[in-house]
Amino acid sequence: MTAIEKIERPVATGPFEEGSSGSPLEAPIVAALREVYDPEIPVNIFDLGLIYVIDISDNGDVFVGMTLTAPGCPVAGEIPIWVRDAIMPVEGVKNVEVEILWDPPWNPDNMSDAAKLDLGMF
Repeated sequence: MTAIEKIERPVATGPFEEGSSGSPLEAPIVAALREVYDPEIPVNIFDLGLIYVIDISDNGDVFVGMTLTAPGCPVAGEIPIWVRDAIMPVEGVKNVEVEILWDPPWNPDNMSDAAKLDLGMF
């Protein structure tokens, strides 16, 4: 069992809420996630509401539970790698594990107001 597997993971109920982890690594991790874009939608994956869980252990192990906009997403196998590669350079991060979660399903209500504005949904 790896250190990341020992992280107690909360049940995903929807998009991750900034400021909820209590870790000083949260802000730079969220900033890194905002640099990863869905290739079909010109909005970053964090503001799209695709990130459901960010668990950060005291030793720097990070678990990200995320979803996709649709089960048939053509880059479903690549996005977890993009997420891992974005987070790994964050100072203090030791390991990153990314898992695709399908429950609850993504819907447009998950998007931040900024994302909705960018997509002309206001």
